Amino acid sequence: MTVRDLAMRYGFLALLAAMIAYFAISASGFVSPQSAVFIFQSVAITGVLALGVTATLVVGGFDLSIGSVATTAMMAAAYVMVVLEQNALVAVIVCLAIGVIVGLINGFLIVYMRVPDLLATLGMMFLLVGLQRIPTEGRSIATGMTMPDGSVASGTFSPAFLALGRHRFDFFISNLVPVSVVVLLILAVLIWFFLEYTRFGRMMYAVGSNERAAQLAGAPVKAYKIWAYVISGIFASIGGILLAARLGRGDIASGNNLLLDSVAAALIGFAVLGAAKPNAFGTAIGALFVGILLQGLTMMNAPYYTQDFVKGVVLVVALVFTFALSRSGQR
Repeated sequence: MTVRDLAMRYGFLALLAAMIAYFAISASGFVSPQSAVFIFQSVAITGVLALGVTATLVVGGFDLSIGSVATTAMMAAAYVMVVLEQNALVAVIVCLAIGVIVGLINGFLIVYMRVPDLLATLGMMFLLVGLQRIPTEGRSIATGMTMPDGSVASGTFSPAFLALGRHRFDFFISNLVPVSVVVLLILAVLIWFFLEYTRFGRMMYAVGSNERAAQLAGAPVKAYKIWAYVISGIFASIGGILLAARLGRGDIASGNNLLLDSVAAALIGFAVLGAAKPNAFGTAIGALFVGILLQGLTMMNAPYYTQDFVKGVVLVVALVFTFALSRSGQR
């Protein structure tokens, strides 16, 4: 194995290890249970959304609406429980239904209306950003708020629902692993197995690598592409549920960075172990990388406006490892 091959396969993992070592030395308290909890919590929601993006990348698409789907699901959960005074099960069902409907609409626009995926999902993003604010006239949802019609929202978040975002399991160190992280791990394993070891998943990769060849082979290409966007919508809704459960309110500004962080995690995943393709394992590592990076910068008191720049640099480096070096090695 050449030096180039080693760099392609293990370079990103070496970068991750070096970053952890740097923050451990430079940021006081970085290596602590409290810091780990913050990282895990930030990784969980970003990772869930990134896994949904991965499903669309596999079929050669892209979903820019995931952040707005997650925020809409969060607002819907709050509205159902606080305003409509329904239970947690109803709120979860409504959120998942939103993800399915948005995924179907995105898939229909892309597959049957032939709207480019970036434009279709960008339009959906703006539509949802506006839609989620209409019922409350742009205000966040919390118990005791006054609604536009003058009534007072007296409902509360169900304790069972809040446990999804706040409960922690004992794991070696007491109360270290949040429920949301367990959800991420379960979903990551499921989507990894689905994409790598099922015929449906392998056909999705075939559609993404050569749609025309898959179509000539008799594969229902349109159905696979629509299902990819439905999966993305469902995962985004689950992320919104976890976010609502963590905050205990419907905060319209809380999902501002979800899209960028999730996309970064999914694209960074291309560089993990030299995969050079969308994959669930790489996405999970990418989400962990983003979470560690942001936590380390925060603990070092780095200005908030520099964080996106640093994430951009890391993403560019990861993509260079993935595409530029791999292509030069094939010449």
